[in-house]
Amino acid sequence: MNWDWEKLQKQQQGRPGGKPPSFDDFQEQLEKFKNFKLPGWKFIVPIIILLWIASGFYIVEPDEVGVVKQFGQFNRVTTAGPNYHIPFPVESVLTPKVTQIRRVEFGFRSSGLARNLSFQQGVSREVKEESLMLTGDENIVSVQFIVQYMIKDAKNYLFNVNDPEMTLAHAGEAAMREVIGYGKIDDALTTGKQEIQVSTRTLMQEILDMYDTGLSVVAVQMQNVHPPDEVIDAFKDVASAREDKSRFINEAEAYQRDILPKARGEASHITNNALAYKEAKIRKAEGDAARFLSVLAEYNKAKDITRQRLYLETMEAILANPEIEKVIMSDDALRKSVPYLPLEKLPAAKQQPAPQPTQ
Repeated sequence: MNWDWEKLQKQQQGRPGGKPPSFDDFQEQLEKFKNFKLPGWKFIVPIIILLWIASGFYIVEPDEVGVVKQFGQFNRVTTAGPNYHIPFPVESVLTPKVTQIRRVEFGFRSSGLARNLSFQQGVSREVKEESLMLTGDENIVSVQFIVQYMIKDAKNYLFNVNDPEMTLAHAGEAAMREVIGYGKIDDALTTGKQEIQVSTRTLMQEILDMYDTGLSVVAVQMQNVHPPDEVIDAFKDVASAREDKSRFINEAEAYQRDILPKARGEASHITNNALAYKEAKIRKAEGDAARFLSVLAEYNKAKDITRQRLYLETMEAILANPEIEKVIMSDDALRKSVPYLPLEKLPAAKQQPAPQPTQ
């Protein structure tokens, strides 16, 4: 549309007194506007239609699924790869990531105000209204934990629950409070953490399945479990006493495992020595008896010869013994010698106490 503004200005300037344009001038311009034609409109309209049709093509990534909505309602689910849907406003598509592991924090926030942001080491703050819980033995404990989850059903995740993450947060807190409420504080602080995590994950999954949230709980991990700050010193004393008790028990068991085998080994050694001594004495006695009987039989056959042989064998044994001092004398010298009795080598006789004089 061509507006002849210069001509209009000249006409306005040519009017006396600078009068505004008349009705005829507006009617003339309106006629020009009605007769205006867009050049190439026959080509522009088909191009717009083709672009509208082409806007229905979309690509679903390998870690996503396509959820097609028709007039705002669920219609179908598409898989990874190129797909097509009727362009807006008839159909639209959502592509949630179904393989991504997400996390929700309970009892603390690692960064910022959002509970599902990425974890940052050393940047966290405690949320006591979530962390403080009552145990079954009527103690208060602060439990900080995280829940890892993923989308297992995109349709339920998008259409069944208004806020799936908030529902999961409420389910996680309720499940942990129930499990902690049935247990003791010692279980939460020491050896019962693994069982608590498994029980909480199972209960959370049951709650989420009951509401058809389309979420799957991958893991529940307890991060920091401790008593309230007001009584933490007393709990530390109790924990130290338990550690001392465990240490004493371990030391006693170690001493037991060390001393008992030694005692059993020594007893077995003594028993074996006694059995060996018994067996040696029996064998020796039996041998001596057999030898005596054999010598007796030979003695009965020839008493003089046997007596002489025994004498010679005995003398041979005595003379062959190097520990015995020997003095060899002839019979004549033996008759002339004076017997000598070494009295200084005899044991001294015990002196009897002198009798007390009678009054």
